[in-house]
Amino acid sequence: MKVLVTGGAGFIGSHVTDRLIQHGHSVDVMDDLSSGIPENVHPSAKLHVMDVRSNEAADLIRHHRYESLIHHAAQMDVRRSVSDPAFDVSVNVLGLINLMEAGRASGLSKVVFASTGGAIYGEPESGPQSEQHPQRPLSPYGISKLTCEKLLYFYLHEYGIPFVALRYGNVYGPRQNAHGEAGVIAIFSERLLSGQPTMIHGDGRQTRDYVYVDDVARANHAALDFSGSSIALNIGTGLETDVVTLHTMLEEATGVHQSPTHGPSKPGEQRRSVLDWSKAAEVLSWSPRIDLREGLQRTARWFMDHNVQS
Repeated sequence: MKVLVTGGAGFIGSHVTDRLIQHGHSVDVMDDLSSGIPENVHPSAKLHVMDVRSNEAADLIRHHRYESLIHHAAQMDVRRSVSDPAFDVSVNVLGLINLMEAGRASGLSKVVFASTGGAIYGEPESGPQSEQHPQRPLSPYGISKLTCEKLLYFYLHEYGIPFVALRYGNVYGPRQNAHGEAGVIAIFSERLLSGQPTMIHGDGRQTRDYVYVDDVARANHAALDFSGSSIALNIGTGLETDVVTLHTMLEEATGVHQSPTHGPSKPGEQRRSVLDWSKAAEVLSWSPRIDLREGLQRTARWFMDHNVQS
């Protein structure tokens, strides 16, 4: 299958690209390199350095007539979405519309969309949160991702382009950028290993559902092959871990024991998030395979190797 992966030089997108190529797909990558790096891109994938909002991006889709789009390019910083909601909407919503308008006119037949399971639901009424949980996002980032899902429903019903929206938990693992992307595990790992102080925002009892990036790549591959009805699916572990506990686990994984400081809470941050992934198991035969302790050890080893190489 001829696939375009947007954001494919970034953290999650590059792992998705690797898996698709390993399974015989032809993959192009579109990335503006605002946070991704060319070294992340599989040597068999062609990198197109473009903004998803640009005319060049639309022209690329029209010219190459991709069969499928896996859309990971996004403004993903919740704090930035709060301080600059117009930029968030520009990248996330208008960027998707630009790609879909080009795709509908050039034979696009499938979309896999990287959505959010944490930010889209808001504070949970109960947990783990299923796909039927009320959607009450607390940040412009969550609102923009929900808007994109609704737009994909429009393109499904108006133009017959099916989609799968994958609502991720907090994805972590090798290649996550501790500077350019949201990700407390990457930030803590780098700072612990470089001897810098670590800070927990608020009391540290806020919880998240941490899912390993290889499991997320498998979910994308399964979604690409899925031929059923268009659907939104949670991709998580069903387990919630608070930030204080996470820091302790990372101290063990890195072998660096250091007490964190505490700072103010982040604007727009919710208190809890944990996802019910049973629907993904039913629809995609997917389940998370890497538990948090093993995933943190793998991530810490990558950061150790990265620090040595740099």
